[in-house]
Amino acid sequence: MKSVEKNLAIFRDIRFWIVFYFAIRLFGITNATLEVDHNWRQSLTNMTARNFVEDGADLMHPRIDMAGNRTGIIGSEFPVFNYLIFLVSKVFGYAHWYGRLINLIFSSLGIWFFYKLVEKISTKQIAFTSTLIFLSSLWFMFSRKTMPDTFSVSLMIIGVYHIYNYLFENKNTSIVWAFVFCTLGGLSKIPAVSLLAFLPLILFSKQIPQPKKIISFVVLGFTAFCISFWYFFWVPYLVETYRFQLYFPKGISEGWNEIYPLMGAFFKKFYFSALSSYLGFGAFVFGCFFFIQKASKEIIWSVALITLTFFVFILKTGAVFPLHNYYVLPFVPVMAFVAAFSIVELKSKWQTVLLVGISLEAIANQQHDFFIKPKELYKLEIEKSIEPFVPKNAKVIVNGGPSPQDMYFTHRKGWSYNNIELTSERLDSLQKEGAQFLIFNKHSKPEISIAEPKIFENEHLIVFQLDSLLH
Repeated sequence: MKSVEKNLAIFRDIRFWIVFYFAIRLFGITNATLEVDHNWRQSLTNMTARNFVEDGADLMHPRIDMAGNRTGIIGSEFPVFNYLIFLVSKVFGYAHWYGRLINLIFSSLGIWFFYKLVEKISTKQIAFTSTLIFLSSLWFMFSRKTMPDTFSVSLMIIGVYHIYNYLFENKNTSIVWAFVFCTLGGLSKIPAVSLLAFLPLILFSKQIPQPKKIISFVVLGFTAFCISFWYFFWVPYLVETYRFQLYFPKGISEGWNEIYPLMGAFFKKFYFSALSSYLGFGAFVFGCFFFIQKASKEIIWSVALITLTFFVFILKTGAVFPLHNYYVLPFVPVMAFVAAFSIVELKSKWQTVLLVGISLEAIANQQHDFFIKPKELYKLEIEKSIEPFVPKNAKVIVNGGPSPQDMYFTHRKGWSYNNIELTSERLDSLQKEGAQFLIFNKHSKPEISIAEPKIFENEHLIVFQLDSLLH
């Protein structure tokens, strides 16, 4: 009997589940960024990292390949994540998938610190339950993508954990780690900063000595300065100087006017996308009632401030939020935490049944992300196919539209346009700007009407030399 109890105990240890989910997500970890969901954002991340490898890792001037005859320097988030890909590439040589593994490692660490934090501010049962929900949520899929979203939130969670340790457990060195992780988290992607919205409550706490309050606000004030410098001074400078922008923040009213017609998609980000489970969302709805009833006032106010701040970020993104499921990721740990309050009210047997149901539903809704469609694999051969015909330093035009994926796998620099934009006038104008080749992807419909002259063609591509094509 003791042996059975000992064997079952492992399933009540959250470390087992973190490792288990980590192992599951290693399936296909070496895939290139060819999956259907958000391949464009992953290609852009890899593009910046590869330019670090090839052109030098200038963190203050991240570069992409689709800026035409401009430098390619782009106003984007601070490239912490890209730089880690660069460091791995310096050791092992560049590969498309390093970002996946880096993100999975840091996102798994973020989950572990989420559990430890919730255990401190609530109960072990709430911590275990909310962490299992969190593991199965949208986090499951995006924690293995070459994107900085779960990476940034993970760093911020680790930072918040260290803030707690400094304020309430007299671990003085924790304030240093809080600064490091909160700063890097916010720089990696600014919506993660919403998780720091509880900080004003520190001022009203009688448990925290006044010197610690002062030190916390000085140190984290410097965090705010670093993040603000990058996003509100340096990024506008890069955009003004180099004329290329990744994101376009909106005013509050402008953002609302963009979101309002998309309310169906907006609400879906919460009732389905966030936890990837209708059962999970049901637990969250009921959890709101038990959370307000049973959580401490400090925690309730903290969640309220985080929620309010996150909704400000939503308005600043405008239509981007309802049209992209990953923008809800900073709020997923909050929803998982609140959902746990309803589940722990059930009898032990039903807790297990519901958690299994939520996990299976959520993973089933995301399993497609493990697989690459065979019809997409030809993109891995694009660079090799054009190599004999298109010099590495040649400026090219691809028909990839706003997505950087075609340009990334072409491994050249230049312009990316939709088919309809590739008129004779446009091609002539781009040639005058330095374009030398047109690389046309046949899989992009409608097909090009130009038949000759071409310097290369296979079942996937046609390559034209603009000198011959236009004269």
